[in-house]
Amino acid sequence: MRYGHLGTSGLIISVLAYGNWLTHGAQVDEDAAAGCVHAALDAGITTFDTADVYADTRAEEVLGRALKGIRRESIEIFSKVYWPTGPGHNDRGLSAKHIIESVEASLRRLGTGYLDLYQAHRYDYETPLDEVLLAFDHLVHQGKVLYVGVSEWKAGEIAEAARLGRELGTHRIVSNQPQYSMLWRVIEAEVIPTCLDLGIGQVVWSPLAQGVLSGKYKPGESPPAGSRAADARAGAFMGGFLSPGILDAVSRLDTLATEAGMSMTQMALAWVLSRSGVSAAIIGATRPEQVAENAKAAELEIDDDLAGRIDEILKGHVVTDPSLTQSPRSRP
Repeated sequence: MRYGHLGTSGLIISVLAYGNWLTHGAQVDEDAAAGCVHAALDAGITTFDTADVYADTRAEEVLGRALKGIRRESIEIFSKVYWPTGPGHNDRGLSAKHIIESVEASLRRLGTGYLDLYQAHRYDYETPLDEVLLAFDHLVHQGKVLYVGVSEWKAGEIAEAARLGRELGTHRIVSNQPQYSMLWRVIEAEVIPTCLDLGIGQVVWSPLAQGVLSGKYKPGESPPAGSRAADARAGAFMGGFLSPGILDAVSRLDTLATEAGMSMTQMALAWVLSRSGVSAAIIGATRPEQVAENAKAAELEIDDDLAGRIDEILKGHVVTDPSLTQSPRSRP
């Protein structure tokens, strides 16, 4: 495993983070979830990403139990706030009320006294930005949150938050969690340049394009039993990634991966980790052996020749503007 700083902050994280969206508390049972967490630890992964909304708050509980007994100082726990976690009109968004109440609930579920990183899961257009920044800053001063990040914010929103934060004297945003993969490159035009200027690192979700870049989905064939696409709830988030054109192009990447001595999954993860501004990529799994196999990508490199050949095969299938595609920008 490799380790590096989260953006230009002092926090050091593993370049592969283990995430439990759609798995813990939903797609896999708790024993399997715990097995995956411990496989991640065995592989040297120290960074774990979750959110209050995952599996209707159950995912945090499962992760907390799986990490019980692990030396707290040896790991980094990330969570998020924004999406509804209850029926009340204040059980959502980024109001000071919801942020402060939600972090308390996340800490209880995770069984920890603090979060290493707390992220605004989306931008809240109904709450003043200064209220959001001051609420997060309050949590940092209390010691309940060490660093602050965002997820899927636009470049202009990130820049304005940085400007206003300097004006208010709040702790700065150190990370953004966007969707990013060989197939989904929306952040390259504006978000990454803005974040590089501000010292903000990308903690990437869906680096395998919902598993499509693993090569498990074949053109003209039904999804394999037990796969994400075969699950009604998880498969609903996969959208246009399962189009015949994309599956055909992805199938041709297999030869490149074999020539490079990598699996398809390892090549896709190594590609993301090679990109400018990326601090970490989040991996998920339903089996411990998947974690061990994926973790090897941290030691692999994508040279310019291989990157160019990947681009040539995927030409015409790469998403740079989400308004032109049906692929989802759903919550990670």
